Amino acid sequence: MSTTATSETPAPVKNKLSPRRRAQRIRWIQYAVLVLVVLALILTVDWKAVHTSFFNAEDIKLTFTSGLGTAVKNTLLYTVGAFVIGLILGTILALMRLSSVGPYRWIATAWIEFFRGLPALLVLLVFGTLSIPFPGLVIPFDPYGTVWLGLGIVASAYMAETIRAGIQAVSKGQVEAARSLGMTAGAATRKVVLPQALRVVIPPLTNELILLIKDSSLVFILGISAGGFELTKYGRDLGNQTASLTPLTVAGLCYLFITLPLSLLVRRMEARQKKER
Repeated sequence: MSTTATSETPAPVKNKLSPRRRAQRIRWIQYAVLVLVVLALILTVDWKAVHTSFFNAEDIKLTFTSGLGTAVKNTLLYTVGAFVIGLILGTILALMRLSSVGPYRWIATAWIEFFRGLPALLVLLVFGTLSIPFPGLVIPFDPYGTVWLGLGIVASAYMAETIRAGIQAVSKGQVEAARSLGMTAGAATRKVVLPQALRVVIPPLTNELILLIKDSSLVFILGISAGGFELTKYGRDLGNQTASLTPLTVAGLCYLFITLPLSLLVRRMEARQKKER
């Protein structure tokens, strides 16, 4: 009895995509979807209406010649003043949070949690109506002083936590070395800890500055006169006069021209810090 060897042909193996090819195919599908969405928007938008409502040439000219420079100046003044107050108060609160004295820590914690939980709009409204419960009270440099205090106090609650994290990031060895050289605890904090901490927290503090620029748009709640208008209030009032959204569009572009360079600066500082690490 003879046996014959039978050779079995292997089943065809399906061609599977490699992970790299699969990722490439998914990426091309995403590109195609994006192109289709953009094309749909381009084909469905009424560009004539967009031009008339948002980019009217006459309204753009009117916006630039009716006090836009004053609105930009006021926006920057409101922002810088609030940032300075927030930075000073935030530094004090951060040191209080790290203090060995219990009441200091409790007060700082209560302040931070309270003002982080309140909308900036409500805080501004309270400061704008302080003359009602306190007759005769006059905040210096009003309306700038009112805005500086309102936005600055809210910003201080956020800056305090940022600065506290920066202080805690400084090595304890730095403090011990300063104390070994005869420095007091206060001098070591001022000359060694705070300069290093502020260097670490500059990027997040710059982000806080950007937020303050946008929060300055809340000034409208105070009912200020035309000379104190910031960009949003200026654009809204002029838009009501012209029955057009072009002034608000110009105001929005002004915000972008101010904040985009700051955002770029933050990214560069963060990249530099990563390289130094």
